[in-house]
Amino acid sequence: MKVNLSEAFSRFSEHWSPRVAADLNGQQVKLVKFQGEFVWHKHDHEDEMFLVHRGRFTMEFRGRSVELREGEFLVVPRGVEHRPVADHEVEVVLFEPAATLNTGDAADPRTVRDLKRI
Repeated sequence: MKVNLSEAFSRFSEHWSPRVAADLNGQQVKLVKFQGEFVWHKHDHEDEMFLVHRGRFTMEFRGRSVELREGEFLVVPRGVEHRPVADHEVEVVLFEPAATLNTGDAADPRTVRDLKRI
């Protein structure tokens, strides 16, 4: 299945609401747009990979931060508390287990339990 990322991202505008683009061996490729600060959270059993398609953002960790630009990715290991922050809208491709909840262990109004598909 071929996916054009620019075309797929143009199909939605909501922030912090991941869309499933593909399934892969129990993993999902998810597309998400975001802007502003997300909730501090962690995933006890899942690693997450964030690949920046368009824009830039900062992944905050307790005590440090990592800035990511287009074409760069970061893997957040399981159990590590983190919070993505973007001054301007960013488009990010996520690679993670299908059961991964976007807010991890945090209760938040932006928690998405039933993800839409592209």
